[in-house]
Amino acid sequence: MKHALFICSQNRLRSPTAEQIFAGRAGLEVASGGLEDSASTPVSGELLAWADLIFVMEQSHRTELSRKFRPHLKNKRIICLDIPDNYDFMDPVLVRLLELKAGPFLGASQ
Repeated sequence: MKHALFICSQNRLRSPTAEQIFAGRAGLEVASGGLEDSASTPVSGELLAWADLIFVMEQSHRTELSRKFRPHLKNKRIICLDIPDNYDFMDPVLVRLLELKAGPFLGASQ
């Protein structure tokens, strides 16, 4: 079972959308978190330990993740999707971007 973690700022729009669209794929478990203290589900060392593959939405998220959690990132693959904070939850354009950019790393669709 592959574990994929999606990270954005507040865990309210982009990363929960990714979690929802990739949930249910065979051989894949997904979770999401946010880097801000006010995030719906804040990123934690435990979440990072669970993840095999970590997706961040912006380069600034990668930087912040490294700043806050460097000891938890050893041997972790972090992929920046370059998706700006311009979308609502489950926005069809966001869904398509996530499928195009993250999908190839996660295997066949459901």
